[in-house]
Amino acid sequence: MRKADLVAAVAAKTKMTQSAVDSVLTAALDTIMDSVAAGDKVTFTGFGSFEKRTRAARQGRNPQTGEVIEIAASNAPAFTPGKAFKDACGGPQQQS
Repeated sequence: MRKADLVAAVAAKTKMTQSAVDSVLTAALDTIMDSVAAGDKVTFTGFGSFEKRTRAARQGRNPQTGEVIEIAASNAPAFTPGKAFKDACGGPQQQS
């Protein structure tokens, strides 16, 4: 599903215009990105949470030459799904 598909689906469910939904969705996504980039955790109960995580510096390997290289520490966005979201996707699978 692309953003345009999401906008159309939300517009159909809410009876709002697609342009209004697009404006609200864009503002919401921008706000989430700005908050996470600033180091805040954004949580939607039942859906999940977005946060910034720090990746430690580490050694890697150039796949073409095999040379060991240093990979610098970095920050990356992360999403952790909530229980309701996990359950909606089928929850944990049983081993047989």
